[in-house]
Amino acid sequence: MAKFKKSSSTSQDIPTAALPDIIFMLLFFFMVTTVLRETTIMVEQKLPKSTQLNKLERKSLVSYVYIGKPKQPNLYGTEPKIQVNDVFIETKDIVRFVNVEKDKLSEVERDQITMSMKVDIEAKMGIVSDVQEEFREANARKVLYSSLKRTD
Repeated sequence: MAKFKKSSSTSQDIPTAALPDIIFMLLFFFMVTTVLRETTIMVEQKLPKSTQLNKLERKSLVSYVYIGKPKQPNLYGTEPKIQVNDVFIETKDIVRFVNVEKDKLSEVERDQITMSMKVDIEAKMGIVSDVQEEFREANARKVLYSSLKRTD
């Protein structure tokens, strides 16, 4: 009887030719979907401290309003300014800002929008009360005052 020799020339290597393509696709995906910073804060921010804080449920329904002295006083002056979305606005423009922010949301979520005020501890109460009045005119009833947690 003749012996048949089993000749097998198959290789046990794993093909890695497509591996760089997969890595670059993942890299591009994360580069496109990652948000590094939403706004550049151009006012001073020393937030007050508080003892009782509540965490927000949905941050997508929050629009931020920053109030404080400008970081560049030679360009913008030394009086407290109102900043929203990388621009300074006047108190009369707040109603328009709120309406633009509401238009970004779906109709169901428009009444759930929360306006978060990040006010510098040195800011005068007059500008804060003016902003509150404008929020009332714009029918933005949920107002949040941001603060830091007291550690003592």
